[in-house]
Order: sequence, then structure tokens, then C-alpha cells
Amino acid sequence: MLERLDALLAHLTMMVTTPSDREIAMTRTFSARRRLVFEALTTPELLRRWLLGPPGWTMTDCQIDPRSGGAYRFAWRHSDGHAMGVRGVCIDVVPLERIVATERVDDPWYRGEALLTESLVERRGRTTLTLTMRYDSREIRNRVLKTPMAASLWTTYDRLDYLLAARTAEAEASR
Repeated sequence: MLERLDALLAHLTMMVTTPSDREIAMTRTFSARRRLVFEALTTPELLRRWLLGPPGWTMTDCQIDPRSGGAYRFAWRHSDGHAMGVRGVCIDVVPLERIVATERVDDPWYRGEALLTESLVERRGRTTLTLTMRYDSREIRNRVLKTPMAASLWTTYDRLDYLLAARTAEAEASR
């Protein structure tokens, strides 16, 4: 019983921490195999279904070459006309385990670029995704922490959770 309660709580929560004076880490556990989570992080057709942020946003550009040295570009437009985009280079990709990439905002409101690390750990058919973002300074990290980014990512990860549940059900049905 306690194991099921732990699984439910892990599913419903996203933990936000500051592991260092320049980093933000966000961790969420999904009821899906690591392979499905990795595919959702690296496949444009799947990314378009969940990487949207709060209601009102649509993805207008979704390109990713998920290999070391490959580039990515994501852009969104809100129903009010506001647009935003990010781009970067995948520095290190270990399939099913880790993606390390740079991130530069199209219309930068802070200097420099961030270093993103997405780590995947599977345990008993559940995958924990940790996104760690490292910025050039403590001041930049603190500015980012004051934005609605965490709440937006919560909504985004909820969409990812629904997508993964559907893909898990499809995989089980085809066995």
C-alpha cells in the first residue's frame, strides 16, 4: 500500500531545487518506461504534442537532431500574438540516459546561454526525469526562478504524462 502511495505522490509532484548557486533542477517521475520518455524528448512529432507550456500556446517550430553535435530549435506563439523561441546544440547524448545541451533564448532577457541536462533513471517501470539548468551566474538563476517557468513546466509535464500513459497503453495492447 505504501509503495502505491509513494508512486502516486511521485506522479503528482514536481520537485524544484537549487543544487548550486547557478543551477535549478526540476524532477518529475512518470509511470512509463525510460525508452518512451526518451522518445518523447527527442521526436518532433511527440514533442509537438506536449512541449507547449500553459494554455494558449502553440508550437510553431520543432526541430531536433538528438545526437552529440546536433542542433535543436523550438518556437511557440501565444493566442495573444506573443512569440518566444529557444535554440541550442546537443553536447552529449547518451540514448535512454542523458541529454546535455546548450540553450539560448531568441529574445534574450538574460546574458549568455544555459546548459541543460536531462537525466533519465528507470526503476520498476517508472522513469524519473531530472532537468538541471545551469546559468552563467547566480543573479541570472535568481531572475529565472522569479519567472512562471516552474508552473509552466508543471503544466507541460502533465501533458507529457498523458502522452506517456497513452503510449504505454498502446504498447501493452500490442503485446
